[in-house]
Amino acid sequence: MNAIKSLCSNNNIDVSQLKGNHMVRINEVVTLYHGSKSGIQGAIAPISRSRCDFGKGFYMGTDRNQPLTLICNYPKAKLYTLSVDLSDLKIFDMEVGLDWALLVAYNRGKMEAVKNSKIYKRFENLSRDCDMIVGYIANDRMFIVLDRFFQGDITDLALINSLSALKLGKQYVALTKKACEKIKILEEQEVSEKDRGLLKEKSELNRLKGIALADQICRKYRREGRFFDEILKEGE
Repeated sequence: MNAIKSLCSNNNIDVSQLKGNHMVRINEVVTLYHGSKSGIQGAIAPISRSRCDFGKGFYMGTDRNQPLTLICNYPKAKLYTLSVDLSDLKIFDMEVGLDWALLVAYNRGKMEAVKNSKIYKRFENLSRDCDMIVGYIANDRMFIVLDRFFQGDITDLALINSLSALKLGKQYVALTKKACEKIKILEEQEVSEKDRGLLKEKSELNRLKGIALADQICRKYRREGRFFDEILKEGE
């Protein structure tokens, strides 16, 4: 796999294109988890802040620990176990790879300097007509590596190799009212002060691991691959 990724990078081929990002329809019910800073008020809706990984929506994780580290600093935090009916929804399945990183870059506002370019318009429209997007989550460790990529400290080859080194969980993001209406709350759980303290320690440990990993990758691939600004320039 590493050899394939190196070959793709050397020939300017996005490895995610080999895996395939595509619109799918799934007829199943899944159990997911959502963390809230102060609890869900009213009906579930796609009202997160817009600068999230996959844009404005209602975010859910496949592992209950995923949302917990995001809400551990809030004394009124609550964890929700959810049942989500995926039938009759237009779902965009986003494979991990350079396209995934660039979609995160677009949604986090990292492409504003090339707002009228082809690459900007491509990611602006990538998931426009879907009800839900499924993709890997930029966890505590991956967040550090992504920031190094956006800042120009590491190349796309370094980023792709780091993706294979980290075990990223998946997140489901309901982007429309139709998708949100398919979500049912099974359980609401308060997060105790003790649990929040343990989660803070875990989050900080993961952050430090991410920094160490980014430093290691940066040294190994400092002269290989393309930098973020070079990719944007090529897509103008």
